[in-house]
Amino acid sequence: MSIDDAVTVAPVRQRAGGEPTPSVAAAWTDYLAAARQLDGVRRGAATAAAAQARAVEAARAELTEVRARLTPQQARLRELGVPAISLTPTPPELAEATRAMAGGPAAVLAGLRKAQGWAEGADAALAAHGSLRPAAWPPRLRNLLVYGPLALVVPLVQLLLLVTLGTGPVVVAALLVGLPMPAAAFAAGWVGVGRLFPPGPDGRWDRTPRLGLLTCLIPAVVTAAGITLALLAG
Repeated sequence: MSIDDAVTVAPVRQRAGGEPTPSVAAAWTDYLAAARQLDGVRRGAATAAAAQARAVEAARAELTEVRARLTPQQARLRELGVPAISLTPTPPELAEATRAMAGGPAAVLAGLRKAQGWAEGADAALAAHGSLRPAAWPPRLRNLLVYGPLALVVPLVQLLLLVTLGTGPVVVAALLVGLPMPAAAFAAGWVGVGRLFPPGPDGRWDRTPRLGLLTCLIPAVVTAAGITLALLAG
């Protein structure tokens, strides 16, 4: 039963003539007014508590998402050479954040949403910067930067000797010396990939060995075949 319904059913002492006693009627009226006010306060408190609970849940969800963004960003910045001390909040920054959070769950939620926007901007900046770095390229493409130049060194020297000296003994010696060089180029590329590029998420390097072998072998085979044909024709 609501407060308003109580007005119609509340017992009131009646006078002999059928009218309520003035003091009792006034007290009942004051009671109803106080009860209505109390009911309004209770409803307002319940509404505020529900809103605060929703804000707390939203803040927790937002905090989880922000942390999920910041952890890989921190690792990426460390890879780019940013010192660890620069990634730790300073005491003045912590004090400023504490003052901003003093307004309760709603203020915390607003601060976390602002941090989410900053994290999204940082992701975009890192993506734009990382796309220009070979370490961020697909493994096959970036490994070609290592295997390719090493695979071309000896064949280019052999071709230069063939063009400069003709089909002489020096070219034959260069051809024989160049036969084991693809294996040496592949070994150097294997080491170079581990030195130049960071490991993957599982902590292992993707050296693409088949691609490296083909890259180092094909130029040597083509060059050897060309020099052999030139020697036979000479």
